Amino acid sequence: MRLKKCTAALLALGMALSLAACGAQPAESAPAAAPAATEAPATPETTETEKAAEPAEEAGEGAVVLDPDGQFYAEVPAAAETVYPVTLTDQAGREVTLEAEPQTLVSGYYISTSLLVALGQQDKLVGIEAKADTRPIYARSAPELLELPSVGTAKEFDLEGCAALDPDLVVLPLKLESAVEPLEALGIDVLLVDPEDQERLNAAAALLGTATNAQDRANELLAFTEMQQGRLTGLLAGAERPTVYLAGNSDFLSTAGGGMYQSGMIELAGGENVAADITEDYWATVSYEQILAWDPEYIVLASDAGYTVGDVLADPNLAGCTAVENGHVLQIPGDAEAWDSPVPGGILGSVWLSGALHPELAIDGENMEIINDFYETFYGFTYQEF
Repeated sequence: MRLKKCTAALLALGMALSLAACGAQPAESAPAAAPAATEAPATPETTETEKAAEPAEEAGEGAVVLDPDGQFYAEVPAAAETVYPVTLTDQAGREVTLEAEPQTLVSGYYISTSLLVALGQQDKLVGIEAKADTRPIYARSAPELLELPSVGTAKEFDLEGCAALDPDLVVLPLKLESAVEPLEALGIDVLLVDPEDQERLNAAAALLGTATNAQDRANELLAFTEMQQGRLTGLLAGAERPTVYLAGNSDFLSTAGGGMYQSGMIELAGGENVAADITEDYWATVSYEQILAWDPEYIVLASDAGYTVGDVLADPNLAGCTAVENGHVLQIPGDAEAWDSPVPGGILGSVWLSGALHPELAIDGENMEIINDFYETFYGFTYQEF
């Protein structure tokens, strides 16, 4: 697959900045910064470079690798390895020194578990968060995870059960910071993560990649995201931006304001969030009157919505709404995971939505090729299998 060839070689696009955000030490061991995704000059030399860079797996260190259209590039750096002991700064600002590469891991958060799978660390996991059987991506990519002991949830974390697994490293969400001290008293290292937006998700990937000696895999994951951000920015430059109302999981009248992850997803996909002026950092409740006043051109339902597109189209309270009148009501796919959340595959929400909002710019099959490429590369299955 042509995109897979390029993705596999984009090892460190933007990685140095992410590592700096995580505070990985010593700094000397961090990979050199690669240039941010940008448009390559449209010259004969560019064409020759593109030819030389395909297939990307054969490009050597320091080579310039282009995407299939020759538009974005990244320099392939030398492979990075973590040298232990290593001192890291986690996303709570704590310094944690790992004396050796961790061989057994516990993850108390679905996002960190999914990250660890993407980093190829699933065989080291000995315990994960509760309700793993509700995560289709686990069943498809690493079904053995479903048999692991549960360490509970952020609300009811099983501290004793976690300690009994005697892991080398525990990864917990920031909201479980109170569990750090008792675990460290038992000699168990803990890293806290807070991947609640794309920037912090990138930092979490860099942090866990360094902690588990999977920096090359983390670099590849970050490069994929960076490349898609650059591709969408270039593709949609100058395009008209239709207005979008994003309806929440539990209630159609809840929506994401401008400070939420979902709003950025809409913007990158070439849309305009009608609720962008709402400043709440959580789902905000609005009224039908407000939605009609906004009169969005598209209504997009969250992937885990407890109601259907048909319910919205048939809602008499939305009579006259442009999105409803034109049949522009759709739901974000959630077959593998919720793309409208900061998961490793969250960038795919923008990839998919860009095709829905701008079908005139979408190349037939390209977005699905990108989605399949991501899951084949990082999770070992093809999305179309769902």
